[in-house]
Amino acid sequence: MTLPDTAANPAGADRTFQVDLRGLVDLLSHHLYSSPRVYLRELMQNAVDALTARYALEPAAPTGPFGIRLYADGSVVRVEDDGVGLTEADVHTFLATIGRSSKRAERIAEQRGDFIGQFGIGLLSCFLVADEIHVLSRSARTPDAPAVEWRGRGDGSYTVRTLPSSARPRPGTTVTLTPRADAGEWTRPAQVHALARHFGSLLRHPVTFDDGTGGPDGPGVPVNPEPAPWARTYPTPGARSRALAAYGEEVFGFTPLDTIELDLPAVGLKGIACVLPEAVPAGRRHGHRVHVKGMLLSEQAEEILPDWAFFVRCVVDAESLRPTASRESLYEDDTLAAVRDALAERLRAWIARAAASDPDLLHRFLQAHHLAVKSLAVHDDEILRMLLPWLPFETTDGHCTLDEFARTHRTVLVTSSVEEFRQVAAIASAAGLGVVNGGYTYDRELVHRLPEIRPEATVADLDPATLTAHLDPVDRETELAAAAYLAQARDALAVFDCDVALRTFHPASAPALLVDSREARHERTRSQLAREQEGGLWGDILGALRHEAPRAQLILNQLNPLVRTAVTIDEPELARTSAEALYGQAAMLSRRPLRPAESSLINRSFLDLLAHALRKDS
Repeated sequence: MTLPDTAANPAGADRTFQVDLRGLVDLLSHHLYSSPRVYLRELMQNAVDALTARYALEPAAPTGPFGIRLYADGSVVRVEDDGVGLTEADVHTFLATIGRSSKRAERIAEQRGDFIGQFGIGLLSCFLVADEIHVLSRSARTPDAPAVEWRGRGDGSYTVRTLPSSARPRPGTTVTLTPRADAGEWTRPAQVHALARHFGSLLRHPVTFDDGTGGPDGPGVPVNPEPAPWARTYPTPGARSRALAAYGEEVFGFTPLDTIELDLPAVGLKGIACVLPEAVPAGRRHGHRVHVKGMLLSEQAEEILPDWAFFVRCVVDAESLRPTASRESLYEDDTLAAVRDALAERLRAWIARAAASDPDLLHRFLQAHHLAVKSLAVHDDEILRMLLPWLPFETTDGHCTLDEFARTHRTVLVTSSVEEFRQVAAIASAAGLGVVNGGYTYDRELVHRLPEIRPEATVADLDPATLTAHLDPVDRETELAAAAYLAQARDALAVFDCDVALRTFHPASAPALLVDSREARHERTRSQLAREQEGGLWGDILGALRHEAPRAQLILNQLNPLVRTAVTIDEPELARTSAEALYGQAAMLSRRPLRPAESSLINRSFLDLLAHALRKDS
């Protein structure tokens, strides 16, 4: 430990932070940057910003000769640009001071929005793959400026030398890295070329790559030979559409159902949204590729679109979006919020166009992404009015649109759960009732809004009373003849708080219907708990909430031959067993989860009936 020098630093004097560069680089590699591969992006980014500053300094400069050249042969990685370059004072100020950016230089400070980087720490990322960084630069601000050499080392030391201008004949900067042995994964020539294409394929300045082999392509293979696909000209709108779709397939690996062109001039954003051809799980958000001024910022930028837009994947290039310090995601600010809203409006407009002019495309889109549209329609009245009649729902008429269903059924009944729908679907259909399964996400809420679009339609929740009211009663003689059996059945099923009734309904193949809502089961469970907690604190609380618990109903179908035989049973035990078996079968047909007592009842009744049949045969 080093003791402070009190003579050199008297009490109360200002002191300077000591920075452990090794520790800082380790911090960057583990917490700021996602991977060492970003070193090349940072070097290319600095080169692009230097070129931007050069054009700001020389507005009339030709665009062709200025560019970025990459070189990697396995022993070194070099990035060279024709940008504004650095003076010796710039080197001391910007390369040797962590956190200070050359973009803050006086003559270009007001133009910081033109630059990709804003934080002045990008060069440090090179220490993720190399122990030494060599920079050779010559400033374009002074005609006869000398060349300046800077060598920075991972231990925090650096040297600066001024060289004759002949050491670098043209203004610009060359950064050379000697990779560490453990960094070969990121510095091999093929990998450097792949990373350059990955990060810089949409850059506006020419970028070339040379691996030193003088292969068939020769030195200086173009990294970004063509502008972004949306920036090119095409002979016909159809050719443009096909080219954008092909680019989307190349980037994302799927053939888009359709491609939506995105253009927000206010923030300099252009790009495409590719509509996924298949459904995705609700709420699953895909990452989007976001470029800032041509440089790839992120492949997983979820924040560029709202949550409901999970049916598309986007690739965009923007001028005015702010990157975070790592330059791997977007800074959440008012600009990003406005962009998100504007892109959402573009997606709504695409849906509207499909609904108005391309019913085939709309049908294919809704088949795959009806859940996403339902999510949007819940909160967006315009989409609701436009698409609710077209959205598919599960109904007693099969899967169909609400528009088709409402034309057949003036009163539309909707269940509160999937199990309730499955419980009553066949019988409700036979009774002529129009029931929609409201148990899926958003469905019940949307069905209840149908009268906003179709005023002639009536929507109501389905309850047991509505269904049983449509079941025909049996005649008095039949009811009296079955009274003894029904009493035995009620006694056997009392443990399930279940009443038993005899009715006639179709289809005749259904022996029984169990009418029991989820809310009723919850209320009975609460009542049972209150009885068990009688006299305790919880008993008092639950007792205060308790009211007459609704009972389930097992409705036996007199049209069914098995039921007609069962109600004539005069043997008490066999009558109880048959009633339990009918209850168990009806419970299974409802497709709701069985309670342990119900599972036990089903097994017991089956074995009892089997034993009775064997005794009878013997």
